[in-house]
Amino acid sequence: MKDLLEVIAKNLVDYPDQVVVTESEGDRSLVLELKVAPEDMGKVIGKQGRIAKAIRTVVKAAAIHEDKRIVVEIVQ
Repeated sequence: MKDLLEVIAKNLVDYPDQVVVTESEGDRSLVLELKVAPEDMGKVIGKQGRIAKAIRTVVKAAAIHEDKRIVVEIVQ
């Protein structure tokens, strides 16, 4: 899931070298933190959070195979 989120984010931003995805795993959940350059925050979040919601939907759909709950957090 980490690789999928990283690929999606790098294709959206102007500074793909500053995209960092960290993951922390619990019993049945996985938290992915996405960090991008401050200039790229708007591109990752989108108007009214539409891009962020779409990213979360794609990652959650891909995680169905692993039977885990995925949380995607976008941090600065």
